[in-house]
Amino acid sequence: MDISKSILSPELLEATEALALTLLSAGPFIAYHRARARLDSDPQARELLERLSALQRDVRLHQADGGISQSDLERLRALQHQVQSNRVIVEYADTQQAAITYLPQINQEISQLIGMDFASLAGPASC
Repeated sequence: MDISKSILSPELLEATEALALTLLSAGPFIAYHRARARLDSDPQARELLERLSALQRDVRLHQADGGISQSDLERLRALQHQVQSNRVIVEYADTQQAAITYLPQINQEISQLIGMDFASLAGPASC
């Protein structure tokens, strides 16, 4: 059973779906999805991000034990530099930030339309 259909009125469900489609067709989200597709199809970029994530995890573990070496830090900095120099990763990060920056504008427009602070009604996202 689709819970959204039992909770939302047909009009509100239709408006919500229209908003979602509009957002997906907005420039920042189109650019983000294209950049995400390029990242997903670039094995070198994905491998760099996986290596960075693993190395960051290792450094955090060593930090908890009080044993971060200069060598660990140098490896981390070198890998961070490689990630920051990768055009596909940088484009993905930039478009992701642009999409995130766009959302408060949407919240503000919705708030103006309904005459109340829309974003304050929503609680923090959780699983």
